[in-house]
Amino acid sequence: MSLLNPQNSVIWTVTNPTHEKFLRTPVADFNVTSVPRKELEHVITHMRKLMIAEKGVGLSANQIGLSVRLFICQLPTAQGTGYQGKFYAIFNPRLVRTSEKKVCDEEGCLSIPGWYGSVDRFYSITLSGVDKQNRPLSISARGLLARIMQHELDHLNGVLFTDHASNVQRIAEL
Repeated sequence: MSLLNPQNSVIWTVTNPTHEKFLRTPVADFNVTSVPRKELEHVITHMRKLMIAEKGVGLSANQIGLSVRLFICQLPTAQGTGYQGKFYAIFNPRLVRTSEKKVCDEEGCLSIPGWYGSVDRFYSITLSGVDKQNRPLSISARGLLARIMQHELDHLNGVLFTDHASNVQRIAEL
């Protein structure tokens, strides 16, 4: 069984009505043990290549048309020219704890190219989930990493950043 097919080779965007409907549909939990680990590794590697090619910092499986409760992410370097720190691939993520403090910052999205807006997010969070071997994960994140993870978790719940952003505007490509 292969999870990937040609439709998964691009990032799905809201400019396509079929894609937007799929992006707005919450993704159910995924049985990690139902798929061989090599296949899961292949999906994660494929998603990572797409994320890097598009200069993103996170990508959810439903953004490439997969109904799999999975997201990947990694922090950018300070110069924004690469990546630093740990690479995350989290299946069945759940928000377990949040800080009281929220921070408003600008966000964009690979599924809504060219649009940006201000979004309030919790400054720090704790997520639970499992890895590709179905081992339990508990991840505490703060700052930009927490923001990225909340953005990707929203995707898996059928929510786009524009649903709760203010000051949404189109930025011309450089």
